[in-house]
Amino acid sequence: MSVRPLIADPRAIIDRKSLTLQLDALGAPGSAEQRAQALVLLKASLAQGRQVIHQRFQAGTAAMATRQSFAFLIDQVIRLVHDFTVNRVYRLPNPTAAEKLSIVAVGGYGRGEMAPFSDVDLLFLFPYKQTPWGEQVVEFMLYLLWDLGLKVGHATRSVDECIRLSLSDVTIRTAILEQRWIWGDQDLAAQLKARFQTDVVAKTGPDFIEKKLAERDERHRRMGDSRYVVEPNVKEGKGGLRDLHTLVWITKYVYGIEDSAELVVRGLLHAEEQRRFVQAMEYLWTVRIHLHYLANRAEERLTFDMQVEIAKAMGYADRPGRSDVERFMKKYYLIAKEVGDLTRIFAAALEERHKKKKPLAAIRAKMKRPKTIDGFEIGGGRVNVGSETMFEKQPVKMLRLFHLAQEQGLDIHPEALRLVRRHLKLLDGKIRNDPDANQLFMDMLCSKQDPETTLRRLNEAGVFGRFVPDFGRVVAQTQHDMYHTYTVDEHTIRAIGILSRIESGALKEDHPLSVNVIKEVLSRRVLYVAVLLHDIAKGRGGDHSVLGEKVADKLGPRFGLTPAETETVGWLVRWHLAMSATAFKRDIADPKTVVDFAQLVQSPERLRLLLCLTVADIRAVGPTIWNGWKGQLLRELYYRAEEFLSGGFAGRGRDQRIAETKDKVRAQLTDWSKAEIDRLLKRHYENYWYSNDVDVILRHARLMREADAAKRTLTTATRPDTFRSVTEFTLYAPDHPGLFARVAGAMAATGANIVDAKIFTTNDGMALDSFYIQDTEGGAFDKPDRIKKLSTAIERALSGDLKLRSAIALEKPGMPSRARVFKVAPRVLIDNQASNRYTVVEVNGRDRPGFLYDVTRGLYDLNLTIGSAHIATYGERAVDVFYLQDLTGMKLTDKRRLQQIEKLLMKQISPVEDKPATAAKTAKAA
Repeated sequence: MSVRPLIADPRAIIDRKSLTLQLDALGAPGSAEQRAQALVLLKASLAQGRQVIHQRFQAGTAAMATRQSFAFLIDQVIRLVHDFTVNRVYRLPNPTAAEKLSIVAVGGYGRGEMAPFSDVDLLFLFPYKQTPWGEQVVEFMLYLLWDLGLKVGHATRSVDECIRLSLSDVTIRTAILEQRWIWGDQDLAAQLKARFQTDVVAKTGPDFIEKKLAERDERHRRMGDSRYVVEPNVKEGKGGLRDLHTLVWITKYVYGIEDSAELVVRGLLHAEEQRRFVQAMEYLWTVRIHLHYLANRAEERLTFDMQVEIAKAMGYADRPGRSDVERFMKKYYLIAKEVGDLTRIFAAALEERHKKKKPLAAIRAKMKRPKTIDGFEIGGGRVNVGSETMFEKQPVKMLRLFHLAQEQGLDIHPEALRLVRRHLKLLDGKIRNDPDANQLFMDMLCSKQDPETTLRRLNEAGVFGRFVPDFGRVVAQTQHDMYHTYTVDEHTIRAIGILSRIESGALKEDHPLSVNVIKEVLSRRVLYVAVLLHDIAKGRGGDHSVLGEKVADKLGPRFGLTPAETETVGWLVRWHLAMSATAFKRDIADPKTVVDFAQLVQSPERLRLLLCLTVADIRAVGPTIWNGWKGQLLRELYYRAEEFLSGGFAGRGRDQRIAETKDKVRAQLTDWSKAEIDRLLKRHYENYWYSNDVDVILRHARLMREADAAKRTLTTATRPDTFRSVTEFTLYAPDHPGLFARVAGAMAATGANIVDAKIFTTNDGMALDSFYIQDTEGGAFDKPDRIKKLSTAIERALSGDLKLRSAIALEKPGMPSRARVFKVAPRVLIDNQASNRYTVVEVNGRDRPGFLYDVTRGLYDLNLTIGSAHIATYGERAVDVFYLQDLTGMKLTDKRRLQQIEKLLMKQISPVEDKPATAAKTAKAA
């Protein structure tokens, strides 16, 4: 909205009077030399003006004055170019009535608001059809402006054309709504303004509101429909500047409001709401101006690297538990939330006030009395307050408002939301400890009627964080990494929604086990409260699981949970990462893994609860985090732990399980001779029979038999599994040191990501290795051409024909360059307690192309054998876990040997500078 210019000493930016004299003194009119001299003079003045504005902004000038300064600078340049063109190049001593020209700013430039690299949107306005003189003037001006480096968007139209196009195209209508005369014939611009008001605005108010709101909704959908995306678009994103502009356009169109202060006078906003509007506009513009300056171009997306720089530029500093960039992004998301609150209430109120109604329907609507429930009015699919004093008298009614809307499947009237916002302070300690208030909250949380939407409404209105202050601490709380897509509050609310869809059976295709298991859960409210609180202590400067358990112990009784329920919720919050950590970073086929996990869980009920919590948590991290492979690992761990907890696992010893597997294999190989079967059974070590199921063993047996008969030295087979989002790649070849490293390098060079590997050697020296691989999108690596390329690369790598370093360097980068801002401290963890037969080594580092190859190459140099490998990537963080033995098949126990392993692996994973045309620019290997 336009306001009085705030520019201090405008002539220090550009002195048009002085420049006019200098332009008039240039060479022969219309000559190429004169144009070249004018271009040099104008370009220098433009650069000097930009420098002055930049210096002022760095010195603390507000965003409003800065954006107005840019518009002022461009105004003066355009005026100079116009006068130079019509007075010195295409001068007309006696112009006709048709040879008039008005230069009008439209769009954001028309509002007098410009960022450092904003487009310059111009309307060249003529009274009638364009004349030859007009064409020459416009063309000369445009080329001169382009040569100055300005990005000019333009249209050349008559007044009649502007009116006709405005009526048919809402984008043109919006641009002309913000028209501002710059130079030339002022009467012509005034004529357009008057006719636009009478011929367009006066006749199309409701239509404009409807189209702008629909346009906003479509833009939100296109931009991800969330204000909590990790790299938000400051201009176009949900909660960004364009949402505020929509409000500006509507109020200007319908009410003719030019200054936001008039919103209060007209009763459209309260004074406090208008203040929040101005603050949000100023903050977003400040961020946008910093963004343009740092990118040195018209960049609107707040990318990871820009977030770090802007946080510093805006003076944010680290605090315990939160980095400077996390504090900056928290503030940004709170502002975006503020914008959402303002625009939702305001736009919905306008929509209600100006929505189209047939005359008869309008009469009937007035005659029909609204339905009343518990003092609330129900009408038009919305619930509204019965009186403006309702919340003052009964603050608990604020919760009942949302409870009723959920219960009845209704929307909430914008006036009710506005009233809630104004009375949030009434949700004090007394209300928080009120049993009725807590019962209402628990009913909404555990409802089978879309709890996600209700919780999001509570959060958007500010009620959630006020009623549960611990939750308020994580509202808009970010984690500056590439793994977490949403803020903590948004992640939590999405997790509740996913849990609800699991319970309803809507996600049965994706999570068949969870859908069945949740039916057996004894306490639904324990599960829902645990999901609500699992990340409640993030950003407090410690282990959020440990701290979260204490919060759960405090909130459980308040929510009405029994001591036993509170204890279970606390345990789930404390160990909510245990199941995924075990499934993704340990060998589930190792009995010790299952025993340790089951002993932690202790009961089938906790196992069921933990599975459902784990699935909901992972799914809610981001749209691309979950895949079928993770689901398979969790299911496998669940079944093995369930067997242990029911006594079956302990009852059947290792030898018995191996014997049963061999008997099943023998029974299935009906086309094999007894001698062939006996040879197969003797060929594998015991660990092979224990670690694989019967179907896998049968596939291996047939592959080995065929390869041996053909006397092939290398045999590979692939088995895509789209449900598990993985391709099983089996390799059968003579075993030799460094085999895993070479295969890992070949896979990195062809864009295949290893997520798991099982390594076996037969007693006659053959390697039988299974690699579970995905493409770079987290799906099954199943395209025939890529599989063929991978098989060829492995064959060449094993024969020594493929130079792995060079091949990896040619593969496409796995992460965008802007992700270099993320730092991951390398770490090597050695665990001799996790397995009875292996030493477990966990390697953490910043993911990069060839990371797994570097690690496995180091293991080869250390003369270590790999029993299994479990590879996970969390955004920029690679976590690779290896089950290792020495060359004699023993665990690694010597302290000096373990120190040597740690030292060499730390060297292998130490950060490398990303440089063009190096391995650091290739696809990730793990």
